[in-house]
Amino acid sequence: MKKINTSPISGMQELLPAAQAGFDNLKKKISDVYRRHGYLHIETPVIDRCEILLAKAGGDTEKQIYKVVKTAEAADGADQAMRFDHTVPLARYVVEHENELAFPFKVTQIGRNFRGERAQKGRFREFYQCDVDVIGRGSLPIYYDSDVIATLLDAFGTFGLKTPVLARINNRKIVSGLIKEYNLDLKTKEILGIIDHAEKIAPEKVVEALNELGIGSDRVEKILQFVEIKGSREEVVRRLNDLGVEDDTFEEGVRELDMVMGLLEKAGFGKNISADMKIVRGLDYYTGTVFEFNLPEYPGIGSVCGGGRYENLASYFTEQKLPGVGGSIGLTRLFYVLKENNLIDISTEKPIDYAIIPVTDAEIEYAEKVAQDLRAEGSSAMVVASGKKFGDKMKYAGNLAAKGIVIGESEVQSNVYLVKEFK
Repeated sequence: MKKINTSPISGMQELLPAAQAGFDNLKKKISDVYRRHGYLHIETPVIDRCEILLAKAGGDTEKQIYKVVKTAEAADGADQAMRFDHTVPLARYVVEHENELAFPFKVTQIGRNFRGERAQKGRFREFYQCDVDVIGRGSLPIYYDSDVIATLLDAFGTFGLKTPVLARINNRKIVSGLIKEYNLDLKTKEILGIIDHAEKIAPEKVVEALNELGIGSDRVEKILQFVEIKGSREEVVRRLNDLGVEDDTFEEGVRELDMVMGLLEKAGFGKNISADMKIVRGLDYYTGTVFEFNLPEYPGIGSVCGGGRYENLASYFTEQKLPGVGGSIGLTRLFYVLKENNLIDISTEKPIDYAIIPVTDAEIEYAEKVAQDLRAEGSSAMVVASGKKFGDKMKYAGNLAAKGIVIGESEVQSNVYLVKEFK
């Protein structure tokens, strides 16, 4: 018989039960925070039409999507593929159900997405994303930018991280206005790309890349000064105003940044936020607030969350203006990097709440009754009914359950039992 390769496909996460329990626990904490902040949960189809998924795509997206191969009987005339994020399916969903939704529409999606990019350490082809978005009809108050960031900060606050998280915030209108002020509109895409990668390359490479644009040494110097601006709300707003830029878009961006950070400070997140002009987010549909979450003590990890405001992502599907703001936690990658760097403790995570261990087969019936009582209270419980020695049963139970209950003859007769905390 030919041996079949049973290892998972490269780039697909597969966890043992204890690690899976830790992953599920993080996912539940995120979901609970989203719900408490008033975000309505929906699920969009994992498979969608290629014309939908690729409507606003660019770059290598078309090369990275997983296309679905259908039989003749299943074909409906449309090329189909696996979704690569939640944002495009959400745009389709809102357009499809616009007349049945209440706006602003606060929504969360938590599920798997698929990208056929090169698998590497901490980067996966199949991965969970935990998204929150707010969609407006016609307009959307700037308040919701702070609401999304506050919700994500609250979620990180439930993880029990051994290091603080920092939300680095900017506004795309600021850099867009700066570029217009210097008459560099035709170089917008290139300049944004250089700023977006400024932290990942050596400073001299940044200077070299800007010089290659042929924009003049004085403008290069001004852009370099601009990207180094970061810090508290008051400090950054003052330094931006000191630049003397008179462009209306620039001024609007500064006001919005000031307002969003001010709202977050009043909500108690002052220590967890920082304004940073290096944050521009590479995707071109961001038009206002943009943000990334980092762990400052672990710069090598990179961004662990990101998002921003988009004025009309659904423009390919409708003429109705549907502005939105959203953010996403890439849970699969986040769980991997936190576990690899020992920033979360999953050693105490157990898939089962209680293991009931009958000493002999004579106590199995009573053990099952105990298990049923615990399940009725909302706990998970299993009976260890194996022919192993008692010590082996205890070891088995300790590997799977947080708590153990030994049932012997005396427990059956007295109807009293003790709960053992395995940890």
